[in-house]
Amino acid sequence: EVQLVESGGGLVQAGGSLRLSCTVSGFPWDDYAIGWFRQAPGKEREGVACISSSDGSTNYADSVKGRFTISSGDAKNTVFLQMNNLKPEDTAVYFCSVEDRCYSAVYYWRSWGQGTQVTVSS
Repeated sequence: EVQLVESGGGLVQAGGSLRLSCTVSGFPWDDYAIGWFRQAPGKEREGVACISSSDGSTNYADSVKGRFTISSGDAKNTVFLQMNNLKPEDTAVYFCSVEDRCYSAVYYWRSWGQGTQVTVSS
């Protein structure tokens, strides 16, 4: 059973920064991808960033390019999301997930943690 734990959310003013952490366990792949997603109230869950363990490649939603950075941690199966220059529209519950590759469609990601709330005030 896949287990995902997100942490690091909080309340921050616009222009501030947060660093989210995701720790994943219980998945079978040697090569895998960890993605960050977010869901604001009344909105669809959307992909934010993804990193592949096979080559370290990353991809980002256009809305966060240049502001967010996804990276792997020293501990195995741990990924961070460094969020800089936060905007009120970044306010959402942030989730991570793991699959065998960085699928572009949220539909293909099926395991989720409890999420961590990020609130950006104006």
